[in-house]
Amino acid sequence: MIVTYNEESNIEDALRSAAGFDEIVVVDSFSTDRTVEICRMHTNRVYQHQWPGYAKQKQRAADYAANPWVLILDADERITAELRQEIAETIERTEQDGFSVPRKNFFLGKWIRHSGWWPDNTLRLFRKEKGCLEDREVHEKVVVNGSVGNLAGCMEHYTYRTISDYIRKMDMYAALAAREIRKKSGRPGVEFLAIKPFFTFLKMYILRLGFLDGMHGFILAVLYSYYTFLKYAKAWELE
Repeated sequence: MIVTYNEESNIEDALRSAAGFDEIVVVDSFSTDRTVEICRMHTNRVYQHQWPGYAKQKQRAADYAANPWVLILDADERITAELRQEIAETIERTEQDGFSVPRKNFFLGKWIRHSGWWPDNTLRLFRKEKGCLEDREVHEKVVVNGSVGNLAGCMEHYTYRTISDYIRKMDMYAALAAREIRKKSGRPGVEFLAIKPFFTFLKMYILRLGFLDGMHGFILAVLYSYYTFLKYAKAWELE
């Protein structure tokens, strides 16, 4: 299952990587580009709904699935041949109710092997009757009522192809994260704005060996520290 909005530059490769699955379900938020046209070339299970938020839209897509197992795929992700084969073999015999999948994250065209970005295990495969999307503003995740295992085959995630792409998405995600912060913690003080960004950089670049990713690792750590500052600043601004 995939949710989309104006993803014509990504969606073709994502759909091709999912070829061979029993069904491909797409829920689109009324894209204004060729996204829906491309999707309908690969599947007849394309639905359109207004955007209610990440978690609600992905849950809607999961609800459309007819099969007992659901795999979540984002438009900028690709299912590798190894992962496809492992899934086919695993769900036939497993007693687990869900599985985490490692992701290879690419930043500015480079696979980031450190900085906390690898293996980036994310729960994506689950029994429909056992799992659901946790309702939150951003960084939605699957919650499974049962046992969860780990797969070895990976997804490839082609995130942030340019710095401008990162900055554009960062502003949107920071606004969503700010609302989540206010729900849980109230208005942040100056200590959050002053200290949290510094520790984000320290954690990514030093503790998680981001310096081994070269200039890509340095730029990534700086951008993430700025994102941390921005989400707390926006949470303060909501007052």
